[in-house]
Amino acid sequence: MYTAEVRTRIAQHAVVAWGPRDEATIRAVPEDLADVEVLCATWGAPVLDEALLTAAPRLRLVLYGAGSVRRIATPAFWDRGIPIVSAYSVNAIPVVEFTLASITYALKQVWRHVLVGRATGRAARLPMAGGYGSTVGLLSLGAIGRSVARGLRDRDVRVLAYDPYADDELAADCGVTLAGIDEVFADSDVVSVHTPLLPDTRSLVGAHLLRGMKRHATLINTARGAVVDQDALVRVLAERPDLFAVLDVTDPEPSPPDSPLWTLPNVVVTPHIAGSQAGECARMGALVADELARYAAGVPLRHALDRATAERLA
Repeated sequence: MYTAEVRTRIAQHAVVAWGPRDEATIRAVPEDLADVEVLCATWGAPVLDEALLTAAPRLRLVLYGAGSVRRIATPAFWDRGIPIVSAYSVNAIPVVEFTLASITYALKQVWRHVLVGRATGRAARLPMAGGYGSTVGLLSLGAIGRSVARGLRDRDVRVLAYDPYADDELAADCGVTLAGIDEVFADSDVVSVHTPLLPDTRSLVGAHLLRGMKRHATLINTARGAVVDQDALVRVLAERPDLFAVLDVTDPEPSPPDSPLWTLPNVVVTPHIAGSQAGECARMGALVADELARYAAGVPLRHALDRATAERLA
């Protein structure tokens, strides 16, 4: 995340008091926070609660080189009005790339062909929608959903989307047709989930929607596992062997060794790798360095979050 190049750029605008520390180390020596004005963080960052904030009275900016800040940004933090930057917009880039590749695979039933060939020892041509005239459904048009929609615009597919916050102007900009959630699941050859996990979206994708999917359709989930009712998904996949699921996230995560998701023939599970991995993480560190440079120059931040936006992020 914070490569040598990124650290050099940070050091051009600030005195680096100390390097990488985990939450336990920070809380063990809270006096080290006394002079900190800018906190550069990433996954595993300390929760910004009352105790930490009291120990850091000079804190003026948090730069979070990762996605959602809901885990670390407490009500006490928001009440102080400290700006917080998230790199969610660039963390979305590899998720979009992963999703578009998965949609392409799904329309040709690539995973199913591989698994059937491995199980039977022979190649078999299976039913598929193909990439011309088929329908792709998107569940939510947040940052990732919008980018996936735009990535599909130059393909010969129809794109449906369900998002209660989206309007016709946004739909036109993304090149999608807004539809009810039942219609999205019933009419799409592939449904890709991009919904944030909120109290009212937990288990949003349940047995009713899954059973209503068209024959040979595929469900892709790169959002949060709990948006999909895991038990219902297992039941429906067993009932409907024509359906397929590509899950980069599960509930719980990781799935236990005895989970049917490991053995059902119509599902593949990847270990939450759609987001930034390996060298891709440096892109988020670069965003942090860019924002610090803007802050030091007195220029408005580009990626600061407000409380309402932060609470809707996946």
